[in-house]
Amino acid sequence: MTLSPTPISDTKSKTIDIQSVISLVSADMTLVNGTIASNLDSDVALINQLGAYIVQAGGKRLRPVALLLAAKACNPEQPDTTSDQTLLAAIVEFIHTATLLHDDVVDESEMRRGRETANEVFGNAASVLVGDYLYSRAFQMMVEVGSMRVMEILSRTTNQIAEGEVMQLINCGSAETTEAQYMETIQSKTAILFEAATQLGAVITKQASPVEDAMAAYGLHLGTAFQLVDDILDYTADAEAMGKNVGDDLAEGKPTLPLINAIERSEGDDKLLLVNAITNASRENLDAVLAIIEKTGSLAYTARAAREQAKLAQLALDALPDSNYKLALSQLAEFSVERAY
Repeated sequence: MTLSPTPISDTKSKTIDIQSVISLVSADMTLVNGTIASNLDSDVALINQLGAYIVQAGGKRLRPVALLLAAKACNPEQPDTTSDQTLLAAIVEFIHTATLLHDDVVDESEMRRGRETANEVFGNAASVLVGDYLYSRAFQMMVEVGSMRVMEILSRTTNQIAEGEVMQLINCGSAETTEAQYMETIQSKTAILFEAATQLGAVITKQASPVEDAMAAYGLHLGTAFQLVDDILDYTADAEAMGKNVGDDLAEGKPTLPLINAIERSEGDDKLLLVNAITNASRENLDAVLAIIEKTGSLAYTARAAREQAKLAQLALDALPDSNYKLALSQLAEFSVERAY
């Protein structure tokens, strides 16, 4: 059983074309991709092989896109992308990729973006070690930027991501995880890198503190919205479009917001079934779990939470002057809650 996707966006007739948003920085992203490829070059053959496998996996690279858009939106009269901006965008993608490599090993994931995970192809040890390589390479690249402020933001970010990963591990299999605990986890594990990306867009263009704070807030709310929509899609999306199996979070024992809310709202046998499903980390009763989540309105609840986060992200953009780049950032927030994959 797969539920029909819950409508997330308030927008009735407008669908954001994410490619048109990305097109504003497409030339810059070509440079970023080149920087990524050149910095993956190693004398160690396995690093090159696994690195090439990761790069070929593609993805929209939304974190570096957000960084570049933020930099241009902060400085729309001189929007030319500097080498430091390109380097920072590549660094953010390296950090993100390192977390994915480690995540897939911890979660024993087999599929990502519609193909086998790196740990399935190359083994857990190689994935962990190349993830470590990407982290350390990212810090080497940070030194090239030559900014203590950049180092401060990204070192704090990577440390908080690690804390978020541990918090998620602690919560796995726990039916007692609260909404507050879960929100803290996803903001540390996922949203913090979006926050760093857009904050760095302000830092690298030498914006005043209020603008830097606004861009950090934008990224944090954007990243939170993205994760909440991922929570919904794990129970509703088409597996082929999503690139992984429906119910993977449940199978990994992850108490995400739809399930947390459904446990709070259900009673009797329904509540017991949900508690057992998360405690046993089992997809066995997925159809029944999906039915209860739908019946309790927990998908709609999560969708409203995602919309609130997207709106908060858009409000943070009030600190910026009007430009096509500011509009693109607003549209990116809308896309975060409209998407079906």
